Amino acid sequence: MTRTPILRVENLTKHFGAVQAANNVSFSVHDHEVVALVGDNAAGKSTVAQMVAGALTPTAGRIFVGGHPVTIASPREAFDLGIATVYQQLALCENLDVTSNIFLGRELTSQAGLLDTKEMDRLAREYLDQLGGRIPDVHAPLAALSGGQRQGVAIARTLVAEPSLFVMDEPTASLSVSQTADVLNYIEGLREMGKGVILISHNLTDVRAIADRIIVLRHGRINGEFFAQDASYEQVIAAITGLTHGH
Repeated sequence: MTRTPILRVENLTKHFGAVQAANNVSFSVHDHEVVALVGDNAAGKSTVAQMVAGALTPTAGRIFVGGHPVTIASPREAFDLGIATVYQQLALCENLDVTSNIFLGRELTSQAGLLDTKEMDRLAREYLDQLGGRIPDVHAPLAALSGGQRQGVAIARTLVAEPSLFVMDEPTASLSVSQTADVLNYIEGLREMGKGVILISHNLTDVRAIADRIIVLRHGRINGEFFAQDASYEQVIAAITGLTHGH
């Protein structure tokens, strides 16, 4: 019996005038799975991710969530369908602590109508622990955290709404080696929680360390699909540069 993927895209296409940013892109993502989209600049990775995230409307093609065809007209609609996007530019507040950032705009209140800070602290801790986040204090101000830890807070913040799929666009760009390790840990944590992850990255070392499958985009089309554990660095590079078409 085949499992229904969390997400399936069929022939996803996006034209900007005469430019074909994405052309007939088809793939699926299951629970407990990290699928990496890789490729050179302007290969179409971010375009595909933005269509899934509701930031761009496809010119053609179809998107299925849980086996049902959907139209995702905005990031809000994507979020309501269980698709959370964690952007490079993290929308977090420097002056607030970890818990306040996680529940920003979705604060929990007690029956008396007061802020339920105890429960929010407890859940914040739980989310961070599930992610394997090395953030010792939920009352630490965001300004005191490293770039990698901030990613953890941004991911934990989306967990409040219990999404099933995460879209992560270059989450390790501009991070140090140890911070990158933190973020890869968080992605591992999401997979263990049964989530699906679409990971966009330039860093093939990160991708091969964390992804289950690698999809190579070149000039807006899929030019190779690999199981990460079987694919050599050279094979993936050859598909990215157009020397081969890989499977």
